[in-house]
Amino acid sequence: MRPRSPVVGYLLLAPSLIGVTAFLLLPVLLAFVVSLFRWDLIGTREFVGLANYADLLSGGALLNSLVVTVLFTVIAVPVTLALGLVLATQLVRAVPGSTLVRVIVVIPWVCAPLALGVVWKWIFQPSTGALNALLGVRVEWLTSPMLALPAVAFVAIWQQVGYVSLFFQAGLARIPDTIYEAARIDGASPFQQLRFMTIPLLRPTTFFLGVTQVVASFQVFDMVYALTGGGPEHRTEVIASLIYNQAFDSFAVGKASAVAVVLFLLLVVITVAQQRYFGRRITYDLS
Repeated sequence: MRPRSPVVGYLLLAPSLIGVTAFLLLPVLLAFVVSLFRWDLIGTREFVGLANYADLLSGGALLNSLVVTVLFTVIAVPVTLALGLVLATQLVRAVPGSTLVRVIVVIPWVCAPLALGVVWKWIFQPSTGALNALLGVRVEWLTSPMLALPAVAFVAIWQQVGYVSLFFQAGLARIPDTIYEAARIDGASPFQQLRFMTIPLLRPTTFFLGVTQVVASFQVFDMVYALTGGGPEHRTEVIASLIYNQAFDSFAVGKASAVAVVLFLLLVVITVAQQRYFGRRITYDLS
């Protein structure tokens, strides 16, 4: 057979390449260009070079938002993956009602984060909220500097755990039953099967979910904006909230773009590090 011309392949890739260029590469390039200017969205742009980056590094806002985002990620991602795996091990069983439960647990994920934030803000209300009414005590869930970030992380976990469980269920379905039968014959307990068989064989799924969940955690905004707006005392001001506040509260579009560039570079480094760490520890062959 004669080899086909590579032109056909490039033509087939053209729609995707146009989308990636227009909606990913070009915005990143424009954000970097804008970060080199001082601009308030209305007046004339003034070229300042790397002054916006110097201001961010010398101030405490960027460091605070980085710390808050990392803490949010450390709380939300591991708990979401663990609960998603536990939920998947139960839902993967063909028992009556499991299909209905799968639909119910994924409903929060398909809902708009902003709308969920508004609902949970009412639930967390100290005076009229459903949670305090249920507990019978008054707790300042969203206005306490110590409780605000864990409360926001809890809502994020609640929203994402159903989505994560669906992927784990797909991964569990690919593991042959003969592996578990052999383990049971050898006397392996359910916990040993989970630790030494299920978790290692789910590494490809865990890698995918780990990368996507970390990226999503570093980009979270809607839910934080609806719940706390970045307060109290900037304790929930994640990086995306800082970008919003710099651009539309302080009208410092250049600084906001600089923060966005820093976020982009940070996510690239984190993704590459995860790829290097998991790359040698993943097996895709279950035969």
